[in-house]
Amino acid sequence: MRKFRFAWGVWTAALLLGGAGVAQAESWPAQPIRIVVPFAAGGGVDNVARSLAAQLSTQIGQTVIVENRTGAGGLIGTSYVANASPDGYTLLLGTQTTLAVAPLMNPNSGLDPLKALTGVSQVASSPLLLVANPAFEAQTLPDLLAYAKRNPGQLNYGSGGVGTTPHMAAALLGLMAGVKMTHVPYKGEQPALTDVVGNQIPVMFSNLSAAMPFAKSGKLKALAISTAQRSPELPDVPTVAEAGVAGFEAATWFGVVGPKGMPKDRIERLDKEIEKAMQTPELVERLQGQGLTVAYGDSGQFNAYIASEYDKWKRVIEEAGIAAQ
Repeated sequence: MRKFRFAWGVWTAALLLGGAGVAQAESWPAQPIRIVVPFAAGGGVDNVARSLAAQLSTQIGQTVIVENRTGAGGLIGTSYVANASPDGYTLLLGTQTTLAVAPLMNPNSGLDPLKALTGVSQVASSPLLLVANPAFEAQTLPDLLAYAKRNPGQLNYGSGGVGTTPHMAAALLGLMAGVKMTHVPYKGEQPALTDVVGNQIPVMFSNLSAAMPFAKSGKLKALAISTAQRSPELPDVPTVAEAGVAGFEAATWFGVVGPKGMPKDRIERLDKEIEKAMQTPELVERLQGQGLTVAYGDSGQFNAYIASEYDKWKRVIEEAGIAAQ
């Protein structure tokens, strides 16, 4: 009889604990969620994170805050999230730079994003615009490539720094087109653009939102767009692939990731809420106002995309001999 009572008590306790676990899972999130941005406040990544956080807070009835953890080209904030508890309360707004390029260029960081992080949802992307000073002789991308072939290593191109997406796009173009160009890194994209406008350097890839005002005003020539499709903002500008470099594609992309080991149900809940958020006119309008394109991808799609981008830029870094500075 005692054994029966003991067994009954154990079974009842287990049932109650199990019920509490179910209730806890159903009530998630029970506290604020943090989206870590590994760059300074006010930049493009920060703006995307804050726009998304505001919409998610409205949807899930729980505060979603943005926390800036800067340094080491985004690796400090990225590593912080990789080492956080995989409970779904600490997330990262990752980019091509932080998830595919910076870890490869800084192997001593010990961060392997494919092993330490898991994708939740891709949210947006930004095309790059290849622009040139109006005085530069090339009127088209084929003209530019012909010039580079006639003058190997003499065509300078700018970027916002080593390893930035504009730098990597130009390196990819050089490899795919078989031309040698010289990289001139700046401390930020805007100073580089200013020097292209001032004809200190002739060309560069730039994020569409930054370069488009100069292209529309005639201060710069738009030669090509980096994505597989033309931009609705500049429908007359051909893609790099259309202009003769088949298969070329590059973009700045943004997506939510979390520490490896997050429970599947929490990833699915977050993914579902982000998908819903990306369909709201308010968020779409805010992102488009930043020159971005909504590019939602679910967890499985995003993980596959991160892996493909990691492999792609690893080849570019190795073949172009790019090293961190």
